[in-house]
Amino acid sequence: MSDSKRISTDGGPSLTHNPFAALSSEGLPPAPEISAPVSVRKQPNKNRGRVDIVRVTAGRGGKTVTIVKNFVGIGLPEKEALAKAMQRACGTGGTVKDGQIEIQGDKREHVARILTEAGFRPVFAGG
Repeated sequence: MSDSKRISTDGGPSLTHNPFAALSSEGLPPAPEISAPVSVRKQPNKNRGRVDIVRVTAGRGGKTVTIVKNFVGIGLPEKEALAKAMQRACGTGGTVKDGQIEIQGDKREHVARILTEAGFRPVFAGG
């Protein structure tokens, strides 16, 4: 390959132009001071609602799965974060499907502890 087809990456003279060099901040108001965000609430949310914990084997080839369902008021990113924490605590795999958290194996006690720490009220439902 000849050198004439190569593009220089050393930031040569074509990359020295700054389009904002001629701008001035004269006449602009001063920038606001940035401070740490202040929490409006004094206490963390103690009761974030009831969630059901169910142990299921039907339709899974005899494998047991712990399902956490009936979340109210939390989005998918928070459910995924909770699922990840549960997977680490249980040492198993899991996923979020149809708004429910599924953890492999019968891990109801571990899952209940994680949910209690997160402010939920876990209830063991039949299943």
